[in-house]
Parts: sequence; C-alpha cells; structure tokens
Amino acid sequence: MSAVLAALRRPVVAAPMGGGPSTPRLVHAVGRAGGLGFLAGGYLTPARLTEDVERVRSLGAQPFGVNLFVPTIPPADDTAVRAYAARLEPEARRLGVQVGQPVFDDDAYTEKLAVLLDRPPAVVSFAFGLPSRDVVEALRARGSEVWVTVTAPGTAPDAEVLGVDALVVQGVEAGAHRGGVDDTDDVALLPLLRLVASRTPLPLVASGGVVDGAGLAAVLAAGAGAAQLGTAFLRCPEAGTAAVHREAVVTRTPTELTRAFTGRRARGIVNRFLREHADAPAGYPAVHHLTSPLRAAARAAHDPDAMNLWAGQTHELARELPAGEVVARLVDEARVAVRDLTARADGW
Repeated sequence: MSAVLAALRRPVVAAPMGGGPSTPRLVHAVGRAGGLGFLAGGYLTPARLTEDVERVRSLGAQPFGVNLFVPTIPPADDTAVRAYAARLEPEARRLGVQVGQPVFDDDAYTEKLAVLLDRPPAVVSFAFGLPSRDVVEALRARGSEVWVTVTAPGTAPDAEVLGVDALVVQGVEAGAHRGGVDDTDDVALLPLLRLVASRTPLPLVASGGVVDGAGLAAVLAAGAGAAQLGTAFLRCPEAGTAAVHREAVVTRTPTELTRAFTGRRARGIVNRFLREHADAPAGYPAVHHLTSPLRAAARAAHDPDAMNLWAGQTHELARELPAGEVVARLVDEARVAVRDLTARADGW
C-alpha cells in the first residue's frame, strides 16, 4: 500500500485540474478535510509552480501532490495542424484575437522537475506518459511517492517495472484530457479497475465520473484505495473555476471527447466550438497553443460556446459546497451506500 494512501483519513483525492481550477486554497481545504489535494503543474511556469507549492505549505502542514505532463512527441502531421489554424481564423477575428503559433514545447518539464526535487511534495503524479526510471528514482530518493496515470490495462506492468508507488486508473468517463500514454483508450472505469488489478499488485486510485458517495463506494469495492475527483470540486468556492465554466457544469448538457481545443482527446461539455471542430487533428501541444488566445478571449467575454468546458460525464451532480464539506459528504454517503448494500447482502 502506498504510505500516502494508507495515511489518508478519507479516501478522496482532488484531481489536478490545469488552467485554473486547482488552487492552493483547494489543495489545502481537501487536505485539511482528510483527503489529498493536488496542484496541477501543467501550463504553469516553473516560477509559478514554485509559488503555488510554497503557498500550499504556508497554509498548513497537510500532505499534497503535484501533477506534471510527460512531454509528448511532436504532431506527426504538421500540414493538418496548419490547415486547422487557417480554419480557426474566422473564430479568432470574431473574438478579436489572433490564432496562436503551433509550436511544440515540453511545458518546461525538466525545470519543473527541478522545482519538485528541491521542494518535494508527498506525491508527484504524471499524465500523458510514463516518466523515466531515473526520474522515478530521483523523486523517491527525495521522499516523494510517484503515481502515474493509466488508461489501458497494458500500461500497468510497464509502470510497475519503473518502481512507481501507485497507479491513477482513469476511465473514459473522466473530464478533461485522457491522461494515459495513448489518448485513444476508451475503457470505462469499473472494468478498467478490474483489468488493471488483475495485472499488478500496485495500489490503485480510481478516476472518472465519481462525484458522490455511491460512486466512491463503488470504486472502493472494485479495488481502488481512493477515488480521484475533479469535476466534483469545480463548483467549490476554493476552486479557481471560471464563472462561465461553473454555470455550464450545473446544466444537463452532455459531454464528448474532443481534440478541438488542444489536439489531445479530452472530455468537455458540448458547445458550438466542440461541434464545429469535431474533426480537429491530433497534435498536442501545437493545437493547444493555436487555440490558447481564443479560449482566453472567450473566457473573458463569458462566452461558453467558444471555450473548453472540461467536465466528466456526471458533471450535473457536482455540488456548490466548500471543498471540505464535499469530502465529508462523499465519505458519509459512501458509508450509507456500504451499509445499505451490506443489509441487502444479508438476504442473498
């Protein structure tokens, strides 16, 4: 068992949500409630990551985690990415901005690793790929556990041989980016948990569509040591979720997987931009940089039809409550679900 997971008073992990929702206040509130909060290191500068880590520490002594994106290979079809840029020009003009440059970068991966080695959090998790063995060993030597995201059963043994401490098992129901090595994996959370558990003894953290206590109880019964929830915290006052995003979360609008905003498949609430660009090319992070000015302008204009509204399939069940209360209610509801099931099982 992961020492961090074993020490949690409540089996709830706040998912790292890049682009604003994950804040030091949210991380602290979840940790104070007995769960584990995560900072999203993706898209931050190394200086901003340092600032956020120090801010979390200044708020209290609870353990917390930081997530990083493993650098991905450049897009294979530069022509398709540039053609997509041309298609975005009318949208950019409407929003009063220019389409961004389709550059490839590694999101300052090495520099951010240096920040975390210098200021080791309890956990460093990785998405979009597997870190090297050297990185895993360096982080563990500094006292950080290493968790990696898997979206397919076959990745679990590869992660295990690296010496990681736990796997974040992300089902296709999850909001935002597919976090595994391959963004085309489409296995739902419950079958994925059982398949991964059959291939590795590593502790599992379940991610995807869990927003209430019944869902928490279900994934714990399926073998997870904790659940990682993102959408459930989007409406919390401690989250940095944009107002237009908060309003979209409470609707019953369905979600879909799309490459329209970043070039990597991600689940968001369906809107005009997502529908119009359903055939967007693969090409992260080039497409992310293309659309970045458009998304920022749409957010500033409170335009829900031109920005990414990342959310899981159960987003309408998310509650507008302080993060600590969300954690407490999740656990209370899970206890009720387990008690009710136990009572029913007595009659089987």
